Amino acid sequence: MKTGKYLFTLAAILFATHSFSGQKCPEVLDHEMRKLGSSERVKLCEAYSGKVLLVVNTASKCGFTPQFEGLEKLYQEKKDDGLVVLGFPSNDFRQELGQEDEIQNFCRVNYGVNFPMFSKIKVRGDEAHPLYKDLAQEADAAPRWNFYKYLINRDGRVVESFSSFTSPDSDSLREAIERVL
Repeated sequence: MKTGKYLFTLAAILFATHSFSGQKCPEVLDHEMRKLGSSERVKLCEAYSGKVLLVVNTASKCGFTPQFEGLEKLYQEKKDDGLVVLGFPSNDFRQELGQEDEIQNFCRVNYGVNFPMFSKIKVRGDEAHPLYKDLAQEADAAPRWNFYKYLINRDGRVVESFSSFTSPDSDSLREAIERVL
């Protein structure tokens, strides 16, 4: 009797930790990430289940850095429709500030960033964070520079990726977002 109860409890825990909209969590979102400048950790599947995600690798000292403003505007406009912008600072292209508190302050003070930002990670090559390895594999494209964007639908699948040159207010990005919202 105790063994049966134990197995049922274990099965319930496993199901709960691997569910995404009632299904198994897609591999690309089966990651736990730490919030920028915090010890708080976020399980992407649990936090963003059923949402449309725009995942962006960011940098504070890049020619594309002003895209923070457009990303925040897009987030504010579409968050009630189910869009979440997720920012991942990276120094892979040697254009990110050193400390997370500096990054966080820079983003908030200069661009009013309120969309979720996570800890600084690597996004390219063998040392890329597993999230970015999964994104690159599913999209068949790794970030070529800062502010590379991956659009993930409500089922947790990468449906499109966009170069750094695609601004947050571009027709192509906005139309793609509308299609999956």
